[in-house]
Amino acid sequence: MPEALSPAELRSLDRAHVWHPYGPMPGRQDPLVVESASGVRLRLAEPSHGRTELVDGMSSWWSAVHGYNHPVLNEAARGQLDRMSHVMFGGLTHEPAVRLATRLVEITPEPLRHVFLADSGSVSVEVAVKMCLQFWRSAGRPAKQRLLTWRGGYHGDTWQPMSVCDPEGGMHELWSGVLPRQVFADEPPAGFDAEPDAAYVRHLRELIAEHADRLAAVIVEPVAQGAGGMRFHSPAYLRVLREACDEHGVLLVFDEIATGFGRTGQLFAAGHAGISPDVMCVGKALTGGYLTMAATLCTSRVAEGISRGEVPVLAHGPTFMGNPLAAAVACASIDLLLGQDWEREVARIGAGLRKGLAPASELPGVRDVRVLGAIGVVQLDHEVDMAAATRAAVREGVWLRPFRDLVYTMPPYVTDDEDVARICRAVCAAAREG
Repeated sequence: MPEALSPAELRSLDRAHVWHPYGPMPGRQDPLVVESASGVRLRLAEPSHGRTELVDGMSSWWSAVHGYNHPVLNEAARGQLDRMSHVMFGGLTHEPAVRLATRLVEITPEPLRHVFLADSGSVSVEVAVKMCLQFWRSAGRPAKQRLLTWRGGYHGDTWQPMSVCDPEGGMHELWSGVLPRQVFADEPPAGFDAEPDAAYVRHLRELIAEHADRLAAVIVEPVAQGAGGMRFHSPAYLRVLREACDEHGVLLVFDEIATGFGRTGQLFAAGHAGISPDVMCVGKALTGGYLTMAATLCTSRVAEGISRGEVPVLAHGPTFMGNPLAAAVACASIDLLLGQDWEREVARIGAGLRKGLAPASELPGVRDVRVLGAIGVVQLDHEVDMAAATRAAVREGVWLRPFRDLVYTMPPYVTDDEDVARICRAVCAAAREG
């Protein structure tokens, strides 16, 4: 085993060679070095602002819903390692993948019946788009190749997902001249509990009707938009989309990568509206944050339509598709979630966030404070100073990752009340100083 590197050596090599997400090369700020993690705490290799441990307020970008180093998930990984860590999925199958696909069909809304296992959330959206385009091509309507979404969305960093992210002010504005040109509705009116806006409902219906002959699908993040702005909207608009898509012969895709597995208070956000899409993407919390894996689910209508076409296969096959190690941990993570009263835990965290973030509304520069399920958001009236906000949170003993004009938190579901309160203090401090 190689000799351990000191924190200073790690930082030096990191700066020289490692390109971090959404950052320049070399980076402008040294990242904190994490030595280990357990429960909801990240242990640092050396103190930062007097802290050697930080409560993770981000669930590692919304994935580690059970926290870290969980004995059940550790055992699932160890047990699978003893059998096989990977085998190709072309022409072969194995129990972890079959069990996972079956479990996903059982817990997602009817009539989603078929599961394509992907490497990451962004890839699952690519697969969803490919399914929709190929469905209409197989049906003899190849002109139906555009997508409709609403502004304020985010669906990933690969090509087709970037095309349905908000084209103005989003992370992918740079590519607006070369990405496929999609159809964008106005962003949905804010407020989960707000009454549906009649003018906006009419706007959605008219836009879908106008472009129906060329639309393959409508794709949205249901109820909670994530990295595009952390905005919440009424479930009523999802029902409008379902009705309009059915009326005009357009497929409906829900991107539940961030919202799935309980984050909004329903197991899947589609449950708030009581409807089902034709295609659904899941990821992030699927493996409890242990390994990268996502899935694209579709109805039998979509699967059979593709399989009757001139090219009767879905021509997509990632090398690590159906990875046994990730699938085994995903099965364990789902069982762990559903084997406890996760609804009560999410509601408890939500109540703590509402109480703890309320003082932020009185801070100068704060535009809005909002909570849905186990998501807490403080929106500023200016671009957040990332360095200052991060320092403020670390001084409170919490890890946060603000972006744009937002300081937000999505804690692991195992976060106790004391740590939820600590996270809230950190969010308020970051909003005050950022």
